[in-house]
Amino acid sequence: MEETIWDLRTDKTIAAIKEGKRLDGRKFDEYREVKIVNDISENADGSARVLLGKTDVIAGIKMVPGDPYPDSPDEGTISVGAELLPLASPSFESGPPREEATELARVVDRGIRESKAIDFKKLCIREGELVWIVFIDVYTMNHDGNLFDACSIAALSSLLKTKIPKLEADRVVAHEYAGKLALARKPLLSTFAKMANNVVLDPILSEEKAMEARFSCATTEDDCLCAFQKGGGGSFTESEIDNCIDVAFKKAKDIRKLL
Repeated sequence: MEETIWDLRTDKTIAAIKEGKRLDGRKFDEYREVKIVNDISENADGSARVLLGKTDVIAGIKMVPGDPYPDSPDEGTISVGAELLPLASPSFESGPPREEATELARVVDRGIRESKAIDFKKLCIREGELVWIVFIDVYTMNHDGNLFDACSIAALSSLLKTKIPKLEADRVVAHEYAGKLALARKPLLSTFAKMANNVVLDPILSEEKAMEARFSCATTEDDCLCAFQKGGGGSFTESEIDNCIDVAFKKAKDIRKLL
């Protein structure tokens, strides 16, 4: 029954796209309304809730002292995890991470990591012995399409609010902080879906069901293209990719004004 309903919605979505329209009335290069609420958790070092239209996600940051990697003894690191909670969608189930969750976490991670937003050397506590590991966890509360961008916004907003815990004898002192986490850049993902020979920004769920291919790129405020990801079995032309990147630079700047 659910598949039949989605087939009908997909047909309606494609029919609208062919007419140059979207079911929610947006332009092809327009985001849904973005709402950001910061500091939603007293126990996180940084946190935010983001609503992208009806898509609803939460991000939390915990900074934990740990061992450095052998090949980078003077650098800390980040670790991004994503949880597709069953309450967010009938298609999400409890259990081990799904392929979609793994991809979501990796794409958000890559956008932050490759932008050099965080100077990992500044996360070093004692070279070769102790560094900060920044854990970024995102949780889906409601899935109505484009979790990539929603989680990217939530992760960045949380990082901008993150405070570095105070250490005593190499242990974190609860609810005491030594300063704020410094960010050199503000990377954001912008995601596009292609269907019926048209490309739209920020696809809703019915558009994701109908899409042939997906393209996400991470940009920064100083016009750096730092990461991208292509999904789905379809393809984009070179001119479509160029246009997506141009739109991403422009629209991400608008969202940064909300942070």
